[in-house]
Amino acid sequence: MKIIMLGAPGAGKGTQAKMIAEKCGIPHISTGDIFRANIKNGTELGAKAKGYMDQGLLVPDELVCDLVVDRIQQADCEKGYILDGFPRTIPQAKALEEALNAIGQKLDFALDIEVSDEHIINRMSGRRACVGCGATYHVIFNPTKVEGVCDICGDTLILRDDDKPETVEKRLEVYHSQTKPLIDFYAAENILAEIDGTQSMEKVFEDIMKILGV
Repeated sequence: MKIIMLGAPGAGKGTQAKMIAEKCGIPHISTGDIFRANIKNGTELGAKAKGYMDQGLLVPDELVCDLVVDRIQQADCEKGYILDGFPRTIPQAKALEEALNAIGQKLDFALDIEVSDEHIINRMSGRRACVGCGATYHVIFNPTKVEGVCDICGDTLILRDDDKPETVEKRLEVYHSQTKPLIDFYAAENILAEIDGTQSMEKVFEDIMKILGV
């Protein structure tokens, strides 16, 4: 089962992707995780990616495509995978389609988690990240026991630059202009399914399981 996750930044697609991966026994491939690993390790790719991410911009195709295609050919992807954060543009989607055709594969589902911009801005501005261990929380939905202090390691929590309202608004502008056209692209491929992302996390997951037939 080969799935891609669509939806604006902060729509909750990463959380759902992890839950689907666990339920279906297939890997969750997040370009965000790949970038963060490179940033943490201080690689050249990480430095370039961080420059774009801190401004709320998309990382250019050439930094992403080869990495993802190589990843989906690894042994743990034999039964399928979930792509989260890629493709983000029509050129990326076409490049992925060509790469999959070349290895005799095709996508089965494109899951679009629908959430309004206003809802996303409110949701993301409440996120907090630990400067020590990287654990993430939310001031309303997943608060720490002590305000501003990580439950796991006791270090300080911060509002990351890419979660600040002005950055989120910029990311949403980029999403609407560059990424949202993917919805029409995959609708034309007859693999698109739309889910109401403003529901509870459990209800969104339940709806996805029905779509996947699991």
